[in-house]
Amino acid sequence: MVSVGSKALPSRRSSSTGKKKCKKPKKGSTDDYHDYHDNHSRIRKQVDPETTKYLSEIANLFESDSVEFEERSLICANALEETKGKEFEIATDYILSHTLETILQASDLHTLSSFLHSCAKHFPFIAMDRSGSHVAQTAINSLASHLQYDPQLHSLVQEALTVICDVIAANSLDLMSNCYGSHVLRTLLCLLKGVPFDKSGYYLSKSTTALAERLNFKHFSSNEHAFLPAFPNLLNSLVSEMFKLSTNSIKDLQFDQFSCLVFQTTLRVLVGNDELLLHVIPILLGCKNKTNTDGNFIETTVLPGLKHLFKEPAFSHLMEVVLEVSPVALFNELFTKVFKNSLLDLSSHQHGNFVVQALISHASDQDLMELIWDELGPNLEDLFQMGRSGVVASLIAACERLHINEQKCCQVLAKTVCLADENSKWIVPRLLFLDSYFTCEDKSNWIWPCGAKMNVMGSLILQTIFRFNSEYIKPFITSITSMDTTQVLEVVKNARGSHVVEAFLGSGAPGKQKRRLVSKLQKHFGEVALHPSGAFTIEKCFTACNLSLRETIVSELLAVQSELSKAKQGSYLLRRLDVDGFAASPDHWRSKQVSKESTYKDFYATFGSGDTRSSKNDGFLADTSNNKSNPNNVKEMRKEIDQSLGSSFLSTDSLNRNPKKAKKNKKNAEIGGNEDDSSRKKKKSKKEKVESGYDNAATEEDRKTAKKRQRNREASEASGKKLKTSDE
Repeated sequence: MVSVGSKALPSRRSSSTGKKKCKKPKKGSTDDYHDYHDNHSRIRKQVDPETTKYLSEIANLFESDSVEFEERSLICANALEETKGKEFEIATDYILSHTLETILQASDLHTLSSFLHSCAKHFPFIAMDRSGSHVAQTAINSLASHLQYDPQLHSLVQEALTVICDVIAANSLDLMSNCYGSHVLRTLLCLLKGVPFDKSGYYLSKSTTALAERLNFKHFSSNEHAFLPAFPNLLNSLVSEMFKLSTNSIKDLQFDQFSCLVFQTTLRVLVGNDELLLHVIPILLGCKNKTNTDGNFIETTVLPGLKHLFKEPAFSHLMEVVLEVSPVALFNELFTKVFKNSLLDLSSHQHGNFVVQALISHASDQDLMELIWDELGPNLEDLFQMGRSGVVASLIAACERLHINEQKCCQVLAKTVCLADENSKWIVPRLLFLDSYFTCEDKSNWIWPCGAKMNVMGSLILQTIFRFNSEYIKPFITSITSMDTTQVLEVVKNARGSHVVEAFLGSGAPGKQKRRLVSKLQKHFGEVALHPSGAFTIEKCFTACNLSLRETIVSELLAVQSELSKAKQGSYLLRRLDVDGFAASPDHWRSKQVSKESTYKDFYATFGSGDTRSSKNDGFLADTSNNKSNPNNVKEMRKEIDQSLGSSFLSTDSLNRNPKKAKKNKKNAEIGGNEDDSSRKKKKSKKEKVESGYDNAATEEDRKTAKKRQRNREASEASGKKLKTSDE
């Protein structure tokens, strides 16, 4: 057994094994050196050999997985006790820092808190070191883990965080501008907000996530019900102190990449706290006056420089988040004072155009969107020519989201990619190949570039377009259904193109047009299904088709069933389309499909929204001419019905043939249920009612009703006696 609490644990390996185990640290990792942080210097001393040996033996012990949980906790407590006074040296050592991380992860909350109290004065310097920053983040994440496991530990975690926040706030200016300290500070801010580990959007936004949000494909979730217990007072105190120290240096911090990342996280964790947001955002924009007497948040003196800041890489990203979280009053003032009449100029810049996209995406007012459209709407072709298709995509998505200028938007877009004397069949192909079309000198002779790369933004624009009212997108419907078989096959085999086809099949376009497109894939359904993204496309095709086309799809999939079952999504597709059921009994499969569609139709008629009820079902039983699709509701309805029909075949023929009988049976069942309830109530004795508090719970209205019934009975009895007397 290993002696616990000794100065140095006996090594389970020979010294030679230990030397062979250690890797040679990078130059300067164990020797004395200086770290300079904005006029702050700190000497890191070399860790003494005895401590190094002790921690190395603990590392070897943990790697052997021979230590039980209770014993591991004791070893961690004693190990951290031995690090007191040497936390900075150990945490910033390239080798020993890894061991310290392992110890912190395995420590209980009391031991972890004791370590943080002990190293509090060194914590900012640990956080600004290459190796130490990982130790600091591990300590913060370990606090979050304890809090997630047991929310009752909130007070103990708060006590440890209070000490850390005090020293972090005093050194926040150095931390935020340090490439390592920036990560630690952002992690701390997220913990104070109660952000769980899987909410990475608060810590750092990915460009793909931001794009999905702007085009209404995904929404940034700020649902605080899934959060950990937060520390609002500590958060507000830390943020206030950070900005107090940053005010005089804000002009330098606006250009600093790491500081801007900290500010982005800060703004996101302050969502919902409009008072503090209205205080810190003007500071980020360069305003110095704290009071706001005239109702304006932005000083006129900073306006000339803001437009230039939007074109800086670091600040442009920060400005995107500013627009994302700004309260409505500040957002409108930003548009009026800064963006108005400058949108096209900013859109032409490589960084400024992302700021414009953020502005468009977070506009929540139709009147404001109308002003934005007036500046950018007539210039779609210029934006495409400049390579700013992202601005166009954001503009179209905003029009769809706010239901403004929808028809005008579709018309302008169609005219942009289709010459005056041309057929509308080229609209979809040219949007799919935006780069090829707008770099072509002779656009009138542009042809389909076989094998060329399809444009991401062009695909996203088309996906958004097919969410519009079907009356507005007729040219786009004509265009996509005019593609020949070779072109359709190339599109569905492309990841970007297949999303466009799926969006069209899920749109409000007439079912006849959808089937026209799907029919061009006959004899190729199996080939498409074997493609990595083809399973989802085939499923959409199946849903949009009539019975004969569905049977064709399943027949072709049956021919490649063995290969398809080995594909990533192949098994799902085979189950979803019930290919085995078709192979076993085609007639039974057909009956099941008819039954499902009948159930869908009845379900929509009974439980669907007003739009759904008035529209025809988008299946093979009837054509579809719904004006606007409602994919979320339809998907949920279909899923619910499939769950009830999936395990066994449910026939609704009897219900359809004799609805009166079904209604009568339902009524009888309800009456029977009511009678059972009534009989059960009568069996309950008066004693049981009193014991259960029944009499006490009776309302005044019930008492009045009982008295009235008693009077009626007495009157009836009296009347009966009179009648009896008269008879005599």
